[in-house]
Order: sequence, then structure tokens, then C-alpha cells
Amino acid sequence: MKVFTTRVIPEEGLALLAHAGITVTQWSEPREMSLEEMIAKCKENDALLFAGGRKIDRPLLEHCRHLKIISLLSVGYDNVDLKAATELGIQITNTPGVLSNATADNAFLLMLAVARKAFFHHKRILNGEWGFSSPTANLGVDIEGKTLGIWGLGNIGSVMAQRCRAAFDMKIIYCNRHRNEAAEKALDAQWVSFDELLEQSDVLSVHTSLTPETKEKFDKAAFAKMKPSAIFINAARGGIHHETDLIAALETGQIWGAGLDVTNPEPMHPDNPLLQMPTVAVLPHIGSATVETRNAMSRIAAQNIIAAFQGQPVPNPVNHIYAL
Repeated sequence: MKVFTTRVIPEEGLALLAHAGITVTQWSEPREMSLEEMIAKCKENDALLFAGGRKIDRPLLEHCRHLKIISLLSVGYDNVDLKAATELGIQITNTPGVLSNATADNAFLLMLAVARKAFFHHKRILNGEWGFSSPTANLGVDIEGKTLGIWGLGNIGSVMAQRCRAAFDMKIIYCNRHRNEAAEKALDAQWVSFDELLEQSDVLSVHTSLTPETKEKFDKAAFAKMKPSAIFINAARGGIHHETDLIAALETGQIWGAGLDVTNPEPMHPDNPLLQMPTVAVLPHIGSATVETRNAMSRIAAQNIIAAFQGQPVPNPVNHIYAL
């Protein structure tokens, strides 16, 4: 059996596939494949281990209906037409669980960077502006004892809440479709409505999936309900916030700052005004980018493929989600 990977993946996953007798071909060029290249490579293989930003839509899937499995090197699956994949009999899997700590740490990093204007001050050094200082110039804000609002208190959101509560004694509120009673007990978290989340949060951190219901949920109307001192963090999916509305909210002082590991669209253009704002920190979607996490992701992605080839239930299926 043969597998094609759209990126060079960590050795742990490759070793598992090799041990199972599976031949792996990797795309090593530092650019996205064209649709035609992707289809051609898929037709030469029995499975696809997918990493990257391309949409796996119906036209691609229909050309590649012979694939036994598409194993995503990610927890997110919003780039896949799950309905089409299921109709065509292609299994789709992901890598849940192992990203939680690294992604939550990244959100925590962004929160601190925004609160202390860290990226802005770093630029001042690069620009030769570290000289005369004033006790009232370029100040950040404290987050000790403030209210952390989580939109999507699942695995990643819970780790973020744990970090913030332990380090800064932050009060935790959250908005989910359903209550997370285990997290309420562990974190003394309070379940609130979406409007209450907007109105009460000093830091509002997004950790939900991108769905039709969550797409651009944080828009002009949402930002208008937030505190003028609030910090908005998005380490989930860029499509959850309306970027033009976010820029306007920051420029007019509707909110104080923003930390983004994801942007809308991605990649962000280098002339985006967010990159020049003193209370904004932007990272290039590196939430899972640690050696340990990427090794674990490659291992799980490989295990999904091996199970499919051996006719066993795959450990991490997502096809069923389209019907929910």
C-alpha cells in the first residue's frame, strides 16, 4: 500500500508507516501543490496524509474516490467536504487531543504579549527607539484577577482556563452550546450567554470550531458589546472573526487589543494594519508547532492510516460530523 503526504512530516509517523510495510512519498517543495498536481499524486497512491491549507472539496474528492483514507495532520477539518467524502466512501480522520497543551500555551502567550505590548516594544528596539523613557508612555495592562471568557470550553479552552486561573487567579466564564459541568467544578467556571460573555470578559479567548454557525461570529456587532479595555484572542480559526470589523474595533477603541494565531484570510498580507498596532500580536498559525506535538500528530495520523489499511476501525474518524 502507498501513501502520499502533502508535507514532509516528522519521523515518528514515517517510522510507523514503514514498519507496517507502507510506502510513503512526500511533497518536499516549499509551495502549495496545484489541484492538478494533487490529483496526479493521489492517483498514484492509496491514501493521502494531508497537511496544509488547501480545500479538500468535492471536485478533488471525485477525482480521488479510490483513496481509502485521507488522514489529516490537524485537529481541524473545516477545510474538508465531509458530506462528499462520506458519499464517496473516503474515510476522513484527524489528530485530536495531542494539540491541547501547545495550542493553549500559544493563546496564553498571545494574551501576555498583547497585555504588555510585547511585539510593539520589540519593534521599538529594532527601530532604534530604545532611548528616553517616560513613566506614562507605552504602558501595558495587568491581567491579575481579571475575567477570562472562553468561547468553546473543550480540551484546548480548558487548558487555557487552567493556565490563566493558576497563574493570574482569573475568574473563568464560558459560552458553549452545552454546559461543561466537569470544567465548572474543576475551574469554578460559570456558564453564560454569548452576550454576557462579550459584556463581562476582560480577555475573550476563542477555542471553538469553524462551522456555518461560528463563521465571522465576532463581527462589528459583537465587538461593540465588548469592554473598551478587552483583549480578543483567536487561536482557533481565522474565519471565526471578521477581520475588517476587528481592525475597525481596535482603531476606534471599541476593544483594547487582540492576539491572533489565525487570520481571515490566511496567510495575512504583510501590509495588514493589524501588524502595526501597538496592542496587537499576530503569529503565523503556529499553535501546534512544537517538536513534541508535531511528533505526536504524525504518529496519530499514521495510526489512522494503518488501521484503515488493516481493515480495522480508524481511531479518529470525523465523517459522521457532517450529519450533526
